[in-house]
Amino acid sequence: MDINFWNERWEKNEIAFHMKEINPMIVNHFNELNLSKGKRIFVPLCGKTLDIKWLLLNEYHIVGIELNKTAIDSLFIDLNIIPTISKYKNFLSYSADNINIFVGDFFELTKELIGYIDAIYDRAALVALPEDMRLNYVSHLLDITNVAPQLLISYDYDQNIMKGPPFSVPYHEIQLHYLEYYEITLLNENINIPSGLKRKSQAKETIWLLKNS
Repeated sequence: MDINFWNERWEKNEIAFHMKEINPMIVNHFNELNLSKGKRIFVPLCGKTLDIKWLLLNEYHIVGIELNKTAIDSLFIDLNIIPTISKYKNFLSYSADNINIFVGDFFELTKELIGYIDAIYDRAALVALPEDMRLNYVSHLLDITNVAPQLLISYDYDQNIMKGPPFSVPYHEIQLHYLEYYEITLLNENINIPSGLKRKSQAKETIWLLKNS
């Protein structure tokens, strides 16, 4: 993971990837995970997504990981929550009722640190990583969450037209990473992003349900 790249993006406020509203996909499809209230949802590379607010309002417990401290400071300001901040090994831990966000390197996160996870919401993690890192990401994610079921949002576009992130992760690559562990279900028709990605490339946004096979 290019730590300097992501920290620079946040410092310069070059965060076009941050949605200023709750992603309608989580509103429309989260119930496909069939989770009762209070279950623990892991949000990798979470940034300051407003989707966390939606999950909290729906009475889920959130565990997240983010590289950049500024993003998490902003997240808690947006949530109007004052967290308890503590240091654990190479991480800062921001905690409050039903939410615990770690600031640090995803690849150093352990299952002992995050505890039992009921489901994963990958809203922008897999697509944030270049191809040569995605295999390691998936392997580590499945290890620390014990292959918890997940909702996964992906993009599909011509990578020759635009460099990521977000990167194009089409269905055949999702199968490559996950088919051994999950049944993969398409939850929506491929939705065209009206203005394309960064107004450079036509792209489709898709949400998948990954449940243990």
